[in-house]
Amino acid sequence: MGGSAVVVGGGIGGLAAAIGLRLVGWEVTVVERAAVLADVGAGISLHANGIRALNALGVDIGAAARPQYTGGTRAPDGRRLARMDGAALERELGTPIVGIPRADLHRLLRAALPAECLVMGAEVTSVDRGGAGRVRVPVGDGVREADVVVAADGVNSGLRAQVFPHHPGPAYSGSTVVRAITERPVELDTDFDLTWGGGAEFGHIAFVDGRAEWHAVYNAPAGVRHEDALAEMRRRFGGWHDPIPTLLEATRPDAVLHHDIHELVTPLPAFAAGRIALLGDAAHAMTPHLGQGACQALEDAAVLAAALAAEPTVEAALSRYDAERRPRSQSVARAARRAGRMGQHLAHPLAVAVRDTALRLAPSRATVRTVLRHADWRPPRLG
Repeated sequence: MGGSAVVVGGGIGGLAAAIGLRLVGWEVTVVERAAVLADVGAGISLHANGIRALNALGVDIGAAARPQYTGGTRAPDGRRLARMDGAALERELGTPIVGIPRADLHRLLRAALPAECLVMGAEVTSVDRGGAGRVRVPVGDGVREADVVVAADGVNSGLRAQVFPHHPGPAYSGSTVVRAITERPVELDTDFDLTWGGGAEFGHIAFVDGRAEWHAVYNAPAGVRHEDALAEMRRRFGGWHDPIPTLLEATRPDAVLHHDIHELVTPLPAFAAGRIALLGDAAHAMTPHLGQGACQALEDAAVLAAALAAEPTVEAALSRYDAERRPRSQSVARAARRAGRMGQHLAHPLAVAVRDTALRLAPSRATVRTVLRHADWRPPRLG
């Protein structure tokens, strides 16, 4: 089966969906509300499931990604609570976790699409589903017709609100995230580290060029912002172990991003309605505590393309997509929420002490099993 699709949203999930659909013979237009793709963002870790999805889509990130062989979890004073064995993950899955600047991943995805596929500076907040035929999508001053619309328009998806008007939408998780990429290379002893304190965590991801992404996630009321976010991070985390002060010192104030973390606590009843498929954060926005948000969006893209290639009708394909993706992604979202509650969210000193002791006593294999539980996924065959 072939046809035409409009993908609403030019983020990682939307671009990946467009690549997959083109691979299986569909005509695709990606509509992005931003006038210019500025390639901003911090860093991202990709687990084996995300890398396998990219491979299925024909996107090679090898030269841009740095394997995460060393690291783990620490306490603010530097004590090692748990180690991550990247080599063991590689033996089990064929790849370790890798770190890559989000902007680099975005550029690689965009490079896999013809420039004429992208329509910039156009916002789609609703579509005309009409009857059983094609969907009419208002784009700029015109209207495009499509056999399928992919809603990849993020956590605050306008199309999700149209398809499921009674769904409560995203909820604030109770945590906010401040993050940046260092301006220059930094000396690091590990590829990845996560430090848990009381109601806060600080992590870093090392990149191939020697720079690093850092992120601070901490409990806070929604909407709180700081006049100088970097200065606030130095106040909060400057007394934590090395290399945290070094990472902050190597960062420009204007490079710092600050976002509240929202998630879909109430699961969607379906990931498709009529000829509209929801994908990525629009379908299953989750907290970052398992590092699976982008990986799940990439899985969505591969499965959606495979379903539309194999099934005789759009309706059958989207029903298959929903059946394959909704249980898995919603399970991962619940697991991410639990991980946050047992990790970064814990603020009471006694609870933090119990958590840290449990981590130190757990066998190293336990960390590998946690990753395997969500990362050991294989994509369908495309083409």
